[in-house]
Formats: sequence, structure tokens, C-alpha cells
Amino acid sequence: MRVVVVGGGVLGTMHAIAARRRGFGVVQLEREAEARGASVRNFGLVWVSGRRTGAELDFALRARALWAELADDAPGVGFRPDGSLTIARDDAELGVLKEAAALPDAGRRGFELLDPAAVREVNPALRGEFLGGLLCRTDGIVEPRLAQPALRGYLLARGGYQWLPGREAVEIAPNAVRDHTGSWYRADLVVLCTGAALTGLAGPHLAGHGVPPVRRVRLQMMQTRPLGERLTTALADGDSLRYYPAYEVPGRSQLAPQPPVAARNRAQLLLVQRADGGLTIGDTHEYEEPFGFDVDEDAYRHLIARAEAILGGPIPPVQRRWAGVYSEVAVGDPATRPLYHRSEVAPGVVLVTGPGGRGMTCSPAIAEETFA
Repeated sequence: MRVVVVGGGVLGTMHAIAARRRGFGVVQLEREAEARGASVRNFGLVWVSGRRTGAELDFALRARALWAELADDAPGVGFRPDGSLTIARDDAELGVLKEAAALPDAGRRGFELLDPAAVREVNPALRGEFLGGLLCRTDGIVEPRLAQPALRGYLLARGGYQWLPGREAVEIAPNAVRDHTGSWYRADLVVLCTGAALTGLAGPHLAGHGVPPVRRVRLQMMQTRPLGERLTTALADGDSLRYYPAYEVPGRSQLAPQPPVAARNRAQLLLVQRADGGLTIGDTHEYEEPFGFDVDEDAYRHLIARAEAILGGPIPPVQRRWAGVYSEVAVGDPATRPLYHRSEVAPGVVLVTGPGGRGMTCSPAIAEETFA
């Protein structure tokens, strides 16, 4: 069996891996020299802690196990089972963490409520003022800028795989796709992983649903120069409790309003230390298009202040800032809507997109499900 994958991001690359593990020959096309979209503009979090109870949590835990397996085959992905700490700085936030730690599935998530002394024992670099933290042992970290090349190296070393960058797919037909040079690629299955693009090859099929099944979300992030010590976990602040469905507990309604700059940018602090010691810090959420082409410095100042309050001192100088766009399923009740979009757009051609902010986490399980 032969599979053609369109898209060189993490979702496309995971489909290539899933296909090769089943013995299928694979050709992977990417319009750029390397993936440049949401697959590299993220935290590299394998984020189990905030997932919705039920199918979403099951899916994230399966993906977490697959990431750990892949790390054995492709250590360059930089997988680290470091866990995370969500930090409470007031009584309302601490109350939400207490309720989360008492959930029936808290054990599956590896939740443990910690007092300030225990937080500092787990992560000695945290010297700020806070009331406690929620440890999630199942969360992990990968290196988003290194993961795709490392996974491709693993595929190329095994054989049966061809990587074709600089090839933009422009037309599909049953069991086939054509690139911008006019070359056709025929296969038993074509998988389109076109990322956040709602036009181009995927556009007619998404628009054909009437109300588009996915929407785009813009975010802002930054990365610092190396910190002079090691953070032992990923970090999140209390604002993250507003955005993740695992924290839909009664106490969430008691959270204080966000500062205006945070509310305007729908900001939450997530912080991950990179393998080189730098800190990836974010993020914001913008839903209304057309998106701006610039970035908002007020949002960055807010996130820096939140990071410094938890760390208890200044962060290293910011080395780079960026904006990114991802797509997510946006139709239906959030509690029951699909975790991502999959549709057959022609015989033997499947479109897979819209995993939202869970794309880096869940991509191995999404690919596995495609071939199930």
C-alpha cells in the first residue's frame, strides 16, 4: 500500500510515521523547505492536565504514550516527561486546584496538590509568592523546532519514505494529488494535513459544509535567552484555569476578573524551558479575522510580569517574538464537538485538520486513528 501525505508539520509527519509503522510506502510533500506554521510556533507541550474528562483525556493519554515510544526511536524530538505545575496566587485559584485534585480522574492525570514548600521542592527555581500548585506528572515536553526534522530522520533511516519539500499541492483527484510543478502522486490513500489554511486545497471542502467546521486562532509568544538554572517542570498560571475544560469545576466561577490587558488578549501564562535553557512564554488568543499583522507589546509585558512573579526575579532578555495561527473545530457544543476535523474529500483522499491547541499533544493519536 502507498500513502501520500500533504503537509510537513507535526500532524502530517505523524501520519507518515503511522503509515510506515504499518508497512506502507510513504511520500510526504511540503510546500516550504521546512514546516513553518503552528507545528513550530508552539510550546512543545504534551499537555494532559487540562483535557476534558472522558474521550479527550483518553486520547491525550494515548498520545502521551506514543510520544514516549517515539522518543526511543527518534531521541532528537527532545521528549522529557517533566510534568507541569499550575500555580495559584490567590484563594480562588487555589480553590479550583483543590477541586481539580479531587476529581475522579485526578489519578489518571497524575494530579497532586502541593503547598508552597512542596512546589519549591519539586521546582526549586520558583522563588515567587504563591499559595500552592497543582502538579501533573503526565505532562511532557518536546522541542517543536527540532521534532519534525528528527522524526523525518528516523523515517529516512528506515527506508520506504520520500520527503519532498518545496512542493505545493494544488489539485486532488481520486487517490491522487498534483503539485505546483505538474507532477501527480497516486496512492491508495492521500492524507491532507494542510494546517490552518482555510483556502487553497482544503478551502472548497471546508466551505462546502455551510458553516465552516473549523476556525482560525491567532496567538502571540516569545522566547528568551537561556536561564541560568534548570526548570524541572513546565509552568502555568491561574489564568490557564479559565481556558482548559478539566477545570470546569464550581470554583471557577469565583475567579477574579483578569486585568484588562489579559482579558483583551485572552491571555494565559504557559512557560516551558527549551533544551538550550531559553524560556518559551505565551500565549494569547485572537478569534476575529482579519487578524492583525503586528504584535501587541502590552500582552508581552503582561506575560513577562506574570512569569517574573512566579519565578521571583527577572527573566532573561527576550530573544525573539512571534505570532502563530492554528485551526480548531468550532461548531457545536464544546463538550461534545469532535477533537479535530476529518472528512473524505474525494475517493481515497482524506482531509485531517483543526485539532486546535491540542495539535502537538494529540497528533500521534490522531494519525493512529486515521489508519485504524
